Amino acid sequence: MKRRNCLIALAGTAALNAQPPALPMQLHVDLTADPAKEKEMVNNFKTIFKPTISRQQGFVDVKLMKLSKAAAGKGPGDANYRLLISFQTEALREKWVASDDHQRVWPKIAGTLKHDKLNALVYDIVA
Repeated sequence: MKRRNCLIALAGTAALNAQPPALPMQLHVDLTADPAKEKEMVNNFKTIFKPTISRQQGFVDVKLMKLSKAAAGKGPGDANYRLLISFQTEALREKWVASDDHQRVWPKIAGTLKHDKLNALVYDIVA
């Protein structure tokens, strides 16, 4: 019984000394959907892009948001969608971008855009 108590105590100490996981990064990409292909873009995101990115190492979350209004300041030009991608680290996100999976699924989104001008910003989550 003493051995069991020692193991429990050691496990508790290891948990207390463990570093908390680092906060993930987030990529914000402004997209301008071609109005004639908007439904196709949303469908491709749901059925192709999201399932594929979700399987990648370090993946945290992905969302596709449609702009409804600028509550303050100016909106993002003619962009009407924002893609939010979150990975544990920027290096893991870059690995995803370089992957064959990304090369296969991104054109399904890009092909529905009005133009290829993208505003892509990388944020480190700090709190």
